[in-house]
Amino acid sequence: MAQLVVHHDKCIQCGLCVSKCPFAAMSMDSGKVEINAACKMCRMCVRNCPVGAITVEEEKVEAIDKSLWRDILVYVEHDNESIHPVSYELIGKALELAKPVNMKVAALMAGKNIKEKAQELLYSGVDRVYLYDDEELETFRVDVFANVFEDCINTMKPSVCLVGATTTGRSLAPRVAVRFKTGLTADCTSLEMRENSDLVQIRPAFGGNIMAKIINTKCRPQFATVRYKVMNAPEMLSEKQGTIIERPVTAEMKKSGIEILKVEKKAKVSSIEEAEILVVAGSAIKDEKGMEMIHEFASLLNASVAVTRPMVEKGLGHVNTQIGLSGRTVKPKLIITCGVSGAIQFTAGMKDSELIVAINNDPNAPIFELAHYAVVDDVFTLIPSLIEKLKGAR
Repeated sequence: MAQLVVHHDKCIQCGLCVSKCPFAAMSMDSGKVEINAACKMCRMCVRNCPVGAITVEEEKVEAIDKSLWRDILVYVEHDNESIHPVSYELIGKALELAKPVNMKVAALMAGKNIKEKAQELLYSGVDRVYLYDDEELETFRVDVFANVFEDCINTMKPSVCLVGATTTGRSLAPRVAVRFKTGLTADCTSLEMRENSDLVQIRPAFGGNIMAKIINTKCRPQFATVRYKVMNAPEMLSEKQGTIIERPVTAEMKKSGIEILKVEKKAKVSSIEEAEILVVAGSAIKDEKGMEMIHEFASLLNASVAVTRPMVEKGLGHVNTQIGLSGRTVKPKLIITCGVSGAIQFTAGMKDSELIVAINNDPNAPIFELAHYAVVDDVFTLIPSLIEKLKGAR
């Protein structure tokens, strides 16, 4: 990685670098040039320095012995009652990645009184479960759980660490990755493993217009977070396999800068990720009256209602029901899109649905390229007639 270096012994304190910096990233402090975090490495200072006192130098990165880092570690998220489904999806993908390169899959589980719950993981195909069971782990505190995660990595030395892209995972994963001075790719939609153990991490970039392939060739472990409903969970085994390794939670690991004053359980609300049938309202729905029609149609199908991003921006839908790169990823048995054009930012969040029915009056709508059934019709003509037929059938 390149960095700017100021050679103070050459600097004549002319101030040109400070005045020419377009990002106000340079200043003169006690006769010395200082560079702050606003620097964008545009190198204007290098080009304008009359005595060559500022240079660009490549930071030396020591090559890592990849053979010392083996296997895949999956962080298992839970609420002390049940394991989050994304954890099983990650285990399923990890087993798929590990097989061609002869690796094994391990799981990390931390909490209070979770030994029995950890036993369930032995039906998933993992080789071992690292269990951290302690009173202090009853409530999630990110610094304590980062200490636990760090201990597990130091013990196991995994080549890859997979974490769910949940609220918890997005908080925890970067904190652990930075401790090992390694990279982290967030919200991956696909993962591939190379023969040399480099993980190809694939995710949408530039607003979903391209799929970027990111590879961490110099550091270990390789960190990636993956959204819920993107991967497939493994088929559960009829008998247990693997072992549970209980790890001690030391006083040092329990140290925290976070004080928990009160814990309140959130009321469980229905989530579009869990819905088996979804009806999606797109930009063709212009007002509340149109949304009432969509909700009536959905209720007759025992379906949940979801929306596209423009609908949220118009105030016709809640962000929690938004599908796409900036919303939720879903994989229902049936999804019916109503007046949705099918921009890649939306389709990235629902392309793996089992059955896609698209209704749009534009025969060239991009959504039809993805749909299993394409209906070219006006939603305000078709949906009311379907509502009447469904009412009659009932």
